[in-house]
Amino acid sequence: MIAFLKGEIAEIYDDIVVIDVRGVGYNVRVPLSVTGQLPGIGQTVKIFTYTLVREDAFLLYGFLDRDDLAIFKKLILVNGIGPKGALSILSSMSADTLRFAIYSGDAKAIAKAPGIGAKTAERLILDLKDKISISDTLVVSDRGGESLDGQNWKDAIEAMVSLGYNASEALGAIRASGVSKEESTENILKKALLMM
Repeated sequence: MIAFLKGEIAEIYDDIVVIDVRGVGYNVRVPLSVTGQLPGIGQTVKIFTYTLVREDAFLLYGFLDRDDLAIFKKLILVNGIGPKGALSILSSMSADTLRFAIYSGDAKAIAKAPGIGAKTAERLILDLKDKISISDTLVVSDRGGESLDGQNWKDAIEAMVSLGYNASEALGAIRASGVSKEESTENILKKALLMM
């Protein structure tokens, strides 16, 4: 119904942001990770939204980019998750980390989200694994907006997994290492291991 809201931030609570759009305040539920990324009160923001209409409520869920909104929409289709569970997951991990955890079958990483147990995490992986591709998890943008070479990342992740790290930890270390698109697999691996 409402694709996005663009307006001034009127109030910020734990998981609710009030967006003033031409004099009308909209309560938008957001992951905790989003509240930390928002500009201050009085600043303009654009929030991509998902509208949930029930008999007793009209709820908006918001995200700073379409990527997070897309993964939220996939999460709420999983039996036993719902909007509250999806927000909990996206509050505890980024959409990129979640996609990689799904692709690599890392139920433990997903189950760390409050209210998400091991069985729910396994069901989520089972339901969404075929909807997540390796290109979604490994081809990401660097600071200049160009895509990085997913094959070098994949090779480095596989090497780290063979050393005993789980796939989510490996991806997190590689991303945190700040590698550039020119880096070889060996350099990516060296920098990622230093992050561990």
